[in-house]
Amino acid sequence: MHLGFLDVVVVIIYAMVVLAVAHLFQRGGRHGEDDIDDTPSARALPWWAIGASLIAANISAEQIIGMSGSAYAVGIAIASYEWLAAFAMVVIGKYFLPVFLKNQISTMPQFLRLRYGPKTQVTMALLWIALYTFVSLTAIIWLGATAVHVVMPRLDMWICVILLGLVAGNYALYVGLRATHFTDVVQVAMLVLGGIVIVVFALEKVAATVGAPGGFHGLVIGLNTLMTEMPEHFEMVLKPTNPYYKYLPGVATVAGAMWVIQFSYWGFNQFIVQRALTARSIREVQKGVVFAAYLKLLMPVVVVLPGIAAAFLIKGVTPSDFAYPKLMTMLPPGLLGFVFVALVAAIIASTGSSLSSIAKIFTQDVVQVVHPKATQRLLVIVGKFTAIGALIVAMASALLYMKNFDQAFQYIQEFTGFLTPGVVVVFVLGMFWGRANETGALLAAGATVLVSAACAIFLPDMPFIIRMGYVFLICLGLAIGGSLCTKPMTETAIDTSGIDYSTSAGYNISAVAITMILAGLYWYWW
Repeated sequence: MHLGFLDVVVVIIYAMVVLAVAHLFQRGGRHGEDDIDDTPSARALPWWAIGASLIAANISAEQIIGMSGSAYAVGIAIASYEWLAAFAMVVIGKYFLPVFLKNQISTMPQFLRLRYGPKTQVTMALLWIALYTFVSLTAIIWLGATAVHVVMPRLDMWICVILLGLVAGNYALYVGLRATHFTDVVQVAMLVLGGIVIVVFALEKVAATVGAPGGFHGLVIGLNTLMTEMPEHFEMVLKPTNPYYKYLPGVATVAGAMWVIQFSYWGFNQFIVQRALTARSIREVQKGVVFAAYLKLLMPVVVVLPGIAAAFLIKGVTPSDFAYPKLMTMLPPGLLGFVFVALVAAIIASTGSSLSSIAKIFTQDVVQVVHPKATQRLLVIVGKFTAIGALIVAMASALLYMKNFDQAFQYIQEFTGFLTPGVVVVFVLGMFWGRANETGALLAAGATVLVSAACAIFLPDMPFIIRMGYVFLICLGLAIGGSLCTKPMTETAIDTSGIDYSTSAGYNISAVAITMILAGLYWYWW
């Protein structure tokens, strides 16, 4: 057992703090009302809670372990997922969120119903539920269980999967959605601090290999040593000769379909966007988005650098996803417990967000459409059982096939990419092109899955990011063509007239600053 007595004490103290915060801010969480209630009166979160909640919902095992595992193999190029997200969030805060907030949207399929009709709403809702269950939730549980198994090797992998799923699921069902916004503030603080601890420890270990002292000077020497000894891990834009080009295909990553991933995830992903939809006002949510964007610029320090350091310190780790947990086991007692509990916090936060989103989408966007007279009590009961069912399916899926993948982060991106091109087409046209209708939306929704699957089967060597770009163009053409060849919609419940897309001076300054920082990062690492 790698966890000692002091580590267990740290874990217990953390659990007590989180439960205390959850109890303080819980409002109807045990009965599930807050998982359903997203009326304007319920939107009362301050900007700092929104920003922290956005990051906590995003940064989970798929980043901490999965992205570090990819960094172990690929290098710093994997940071594109983090850095480009910062700019995407700024765009979303200015152009997408004002539409959602003005129309009092609480779920993404709800927007589709109001804009296109119930067929599009139910179709996309079912696709999202399948995606969240079989891809996101499955991978998060598997990666989290990987960390628990490495740190506590006496526990078999299947036991770790079940234990982690039960703990995270019970936490989400007990606390409820609104309270998790505030516990996420604790979660993200612990997560960042834990990540910083392991980065400092790893860089000092690297510096020690060349006889350098500790402290700040040792951190600088450690980073310089990594850059000198492992230059292949510091290529931001991969060349076609790179063995991992299929994951990050050079310029196409920065200037191509990577933006489809970013806008789909940050703009139309239920368990992310629902955090922003609990804002006091559009100005409040925009402050929260900017805060989250700045945090995203810093996240590669926590989720990428440890993987690169592990590649230097620990050779031959297989699969790559074991890199971060193995680095954790090198920590001294106390610090191991601190970093371990920070990781568990991230897993719990993201699992809770996923389960809340699955329950909300199924009850509001499937059950209420099929059975409009369903009572609030019935919706709450159905939501609870939906979350439980999704959790069981995800745990079973994790045990059945996740062991076959070396990098679970790439598994998530590739299979999420079956849906994202169509999602972006349907939403963007729905918000900014009045002629778009339900026929075009359904064509895009069907094509995104079918064409993606066909490409994956018949063109297996094509990098999936390039494949997503082609699928996006096909979906866009079908949506536009289908809309123009059929009757226009006579009316729509989504009001895009008179929306104020202006932003504050502080928001504009932050947008310019984030853009300049990104340009500098890519210029330096190119």
